[in-house]
Amino acid sequence: MAEEARTAIELWKDENDPELMEEASAAVRKLAKEVAALEFSSKMSGEYDEANAILEINGGAGGTEAQDWAEMLYRMYLRWAERRGFKAKELDRLPGEAAGVKSVTVLVEGQYAYGYLKAEQGVHRLVRISPFDSNARRHTSFASVAVTPDIEDDVEVDIDEGDLKIDTFRASGAGGQHVNKTDSAVRITHIPTGIVVVCQNERSQHKNKALAMKILKGKLIERELRLKEEKLNEIKGERKKIDFGSQIRSYVMHPYRMVKDLRSGYETSDVDSVLDGAIDPFIESLLLMGKG
Repeated sequence: MAEEARTAIELWKDENDPELMEEASAAVRKLAKEVAALEFSSKMSGEYDEANAILEINGGAGGTEAQDWAEMLYRMYLRWAERRGFKAKELDRLPGEAAGVKSVTVLVEGQYAYGYLKAEQGVHRLVRISPFDSNARRHTSFASVAVTPDIEDDVEVDIDEGDLKIDTFRASGAGGQHVNKTDSAVRITHIPTGIVVVCQNERSQHKNKALAMKILKGKLIERELRLKEEKLNEIKGERKKIDFGSQIRSYVMHPYRMVKDLRSGYETSDVDSVLDGAIDPFIESLLLMGKG
């Protein structure tokens, strides 16, 4: 490709032909696009970047407002997954009292799903005129996004059974005739870290437990990766906050329209497209900066 671009430029210089100039420009643009793609691919070199991803969304404080915002984010990621040809399977959902969701967990299946979505981890902020406020006042809502790799069963993770607290309860979501009749839902608490995993969408308690353990493995591995990165940043003298509670992006719908990533600085005024799943520019800009 580089040789093709070089030849086109040399021909244009020799002939000074407008058509050759356009061909040379097109060759350069194509080369630049391929270089950018290669650079981006090189960023997907983490140990688990190629894995599927487990995405968790939790509404922050603020009741219905935050729960509605959590569901909006959920739809955004479902649309993003659809655009990429990825599959999304809901694993757990806790509905809001009036609207939206308090929390939702979804498995996103596709090559490099974790590599892409790990850039989305953090707190997402929404500013808008509330559809739930009869006085049409502006509200600010927050929702948290956590992302962990979907670890293969053959990956060894040291989990002491004595460190686990396992509870069963009746599923509250959709599930046909077995809902609220059997204690099929499973909650696993990893006592040393305080990590809690809930699965209730399978009808079998055994399947829910197996899936919950798989998610727990991913969470423990993601935690180790994050702790290593924090330690490395400390050695480098960097004090940037990269934990689950850090605000990463603002979505403003009033008094102006803008979505801005607070880490990379990338922004757009096309809020509707972003909420419809067009988040690749945010992910790519962040990964190309080496911050994903």
